[in-house]
Amino acid sequence: MTFGQSIKHVFGNYATFQGRASRSEFWWWYLFTTIVSVILFIPAMPWYFEWVGTISTPDTLTVVPALSGMATLGIVLSLIWTLAILIPTLGVAVRRLHDTNRSAWWLLLWFLACCAIGPIILIIFWALPSTPGPNRYGEGPAQPAN
Repeated sequence: MTFGQSIKHVFGNYATFQGRASRSEFWWWYLFTTIVSVILFIPAMPWYFEWVGTISTPDTLTVVPALSGMATLGIVLSLIWTLAILIPTLGVAVRRLHDTNRSAWWLLLWFLACCAIGPIILIIFWALPSTPGPNRYGEGPAQPAN
């Protein structure tokens, strides 16, 4: 599956949690959402780095710097984007787990983020090859027409 096919397929299956997703579909989607997220957050980066700088200074009171118009725009656009891709991202993550013959319940590992073990395990699962042939979640990943 190509980059464009992956994006079209994930948006086309916006809230589909059944079936299977190939590795290429999942990782192209992940790359796409990461690139767009970074681009949308660029206007807020100067404010963000100033805020992080005030937190890392132990001798000062932590005061959140004032938001500029551009920083506000970057934060609002990032928030809207995050909300827009939340459901399709969960859907493709679930379908990718199904493709490795694992239940969607494995996504609960994400909540072990405090020790980084959960996300690392999920990344390993998502990187594993597909289960050959049909499994309990259906036939192999659908390949959209060109």
